[in-house]
Amino acid sequence: MTGVQEASAPAPVDSVRATLDKAAHENFPVAPFYLPRAWRDDLMAVYGYARLVDDIGDGDLEPGGADARLLGVGADRAEDRLALLDAFEADLRRVFPCDPPEAPRHPLLRALQPTVRRRSLTPGPFLGLIEANRQDQAVRRYETYDDLLAYCALSANPVGRLVLQITGTASPERVRRSDAVCTALQIVEHLQDVREDLGRDRIYLPAEDLARFHVTEADLAAPTGGASVRALVAFEAQRARELLNEGTALVGSVHGRLRLLLAGFVAGGHAALNSIAAAGHDVLPGPPKPAKANLLREVGAVLRRARREG
Repeated sequence: MTGVQEASAPAPVDSVRATLDKAAHENFPVAPFYLPRAWRDDLMAVYGYARLVDDIGDGDLEPGGADARLLGVGADRAEDRLALLDAFEADLRRVFPCDPPEAPRHPLLRALQPTVRRRSLTPGPFLGLIEANRQDQAVRRYETYDDLLAYCALSANPVGRLVLQITGTASPERVRRSDAVCTALQIVEHLQDVREDLGRDRIYLPAEDLARFHVTEADLAAPTGGASVRALVAFEAQRARELLNEGTALVGSVHGRLRLLLAGFVAGGHAALNSIAAAGHDVLPGPPKPAKANLLREVGAVLRRARREG
């Protein structure tokens, strides 16, 4: 390796910071300032994990191959997403008690280890996120809405369950409502990213719904959405809205700063859907994103509904 190549490769700390900085671009606040410091640290550790596994699955790792090297994947396989996911899973296993004990290789997994120990987290939700990204390498289309929900159970719902575990508030009913909110947020993200996903040869709009609204893949590749595409997006957005509404009771079931955090998650979904509606449900020119003021208004609305329904 030449000196020029070594100088151009990003340092691990730069790769980690770039991953965590993506939290600012989510539809909802990941670890807002008003939470206790321990919660913020733990939520960011989980976010770093979830963001990195998604970046591996999407081929969006920082240039230079730093993450592959950290995971022990050679340069000849640094673009092999399944190999990277396998190495990532092996490194995740090191986060949990193993024999013989071995420290995780990747800094984001080392940062996760104190959270796992402090909150007595189990491997299941973390493994679900890896499996979702493995599925992304093989499954490019979803035939039915139920098929898509099964995917969301792997790709999104584990994150909400981890939030409840970190905050010590998990219960069967809260988990059920959290799953609904997380699935809704995943659907919203799919609607915002129709063009980006199509560029990766992925469509997360159920094929049965495309047929129902007479939408072809060529229609999704157009610069703007025609009437049929916009009607399809409006239909899927309403489904997401109904799932988000189940989160009102979740917000009302907790108190204090946690109530505000969960309201932020639910409100982020509503604000994103409002932005999609304001664009006439035409998501093809680019992802409609809510302004911060709109998000704050939705937080207030969610909190008011939670008080009334509580």
